[in-house]
Amino acid sequence: MSSSAHRATGHDHAGAGSGPDRLWSVQDHLDDVLAAVGPLDPIELNLLDAQGCVLVDDVTVPLSLPPFDNSSMDGYAVRVTDVAGASEEFPAVLEVVGDVAAGQADPVAVGPGQAARIMTGAPLPPGAETVVPVEWTDGGLGEGPVSGMRARSLAPEGALGQVHVYRPAEARAHVRAKGSDVRAGDRALEAGTVLGPPQIGLLAAIGRGTVRVRPRPRVVVLSTGSELVQPDEQLAAGQIYDSNSFALTAAARDAGAIAYRVGAVADDAENLRATIEDQLVRADLMVTTGGVSVGAYDVVKEALAHVGDEDEAGSGVDFRKLAMQPGKPQGFGSIGPEHTPLLALPGNPVSSYVSFELFVRPAIRTLMGLPDVHRPTVTATLDADKALTSPKGRRQFLRGTYADGSVAPVGGSGSHLVAALAHADALIVVPEDTESVEPGAEVEVVLLG
Repeated sequence: MSSSAHRATGHDHAGAGSGPDRLWSVQDHLDDVLAAVGPLDPIELNLLDAQGCVLVDDVTVPLSLPPFDNSSMDGYAVRVTDVAGASEEFPAVLEVVGDVAAGQADPVAVGPGQAARIMTGAPLPPGAETVVPVEWTDGGLGEGPVSGMRARSLAPEGALGQVHVYRPAEARAHVRAKGSDVRAGDRALEAGTVLGPPQIGLLAAIGRGTVRVRPRPRVVVLSTGSELVQPDEQLAAGQIYDSNSFALTAAARDAGAIAYRVGAVADDAENLRATIEDQLVRADLMVTTGGVSVGAYDVVKEALAHVGDEDEAGSGVDFRKLAMQPGKPQGFGSIGPEHTPLLALPGNPVSSYVSFELFVRPAIRTLMGLPDVHRPTVTATLDADKALTSPKGRRQFLRGTYADGSVAPVGGSGSHLVAALAHADALIVVPEDTESVEPGAEVEVVLLG
């Protein structure tokens, strides 16, 4: 969906007004963002390429797991009656008729008075009713109980001769029943499941080499500012290191995206436009940071405010003021021939990260096709030395640490405090109509961990 649709939805909010002086609520802006993005089209991927993707269809088990009765121990496959009453003083002495190894296609049959040496995972041979662990036997060596089964190459007795069994075994002891994990026709995985290592293992176990998923969205993160220098380089006077692009690229990956970081672009509108156009080929979502406020050098605003989609009139990027702190200046729209959604975030580190959590992460999760795109929220008791203050008419998001139903603020409210952000695992939400929150009060908390 292009930004013309989100502009329509944005301007339909009752009594909201419009124009450059409009102050948007956090919810209205988020609604616009989510109305403009939808799940990516499904594709068929090899299992390992599908890691982190969302399953499109239910997966039904085509064959039972395990597909046959098999042994859960190394030992001997026997008939129950042949080992009934066995003890160390009066062992059952059975004729060993062969080996049954995992993957063996045509196992030997076990008759009365007989045993087959069996390995873990091997099919229970015809005639056998139970498995006696090797530790309950002499291993065919005639020297009393053994602690394990010797490797085939080291065991001259092989699978022949006799074995002494010192304990009885109940029927189907140490036998994994066919279908005891899942049965043919069962639903193995539900649509909407994010495929992690266990899910990929299950798909492989039921014989699926490929799977239909929504791909992980490709997110390009681009920071702006002539003052920005890459880490490891030397800082000159007035310069700072570019941290935003690293934080937001990592955040995009954490959200489930394939994220590409673009080095900082200097404050030049023409260069910025060209860089964004170059990056569109690998972007399902563009994220910029910096240059969206009202300063003379706010290059993102200058470069994109009048750039529309090539084949759709009235589209482009809106720059807005939101009733929130931090993160008041925001930009949102679409750009390029594919109407690629673009979110322009503020440049202050805390502002950009909070904005990412509120707007970009839900957009990424929506592109993935997840049913729940938001971070979990809880109510917690404020643990603070003094009351928290918040500007009237602004929804404030303060960094905090959450544990056991209590949340404590970390650092101050400044939007440049990167160190405090690094120690936070939650955002404390102070509503627009609240100017002060006393210690011990109940507050809404967004969990970031």
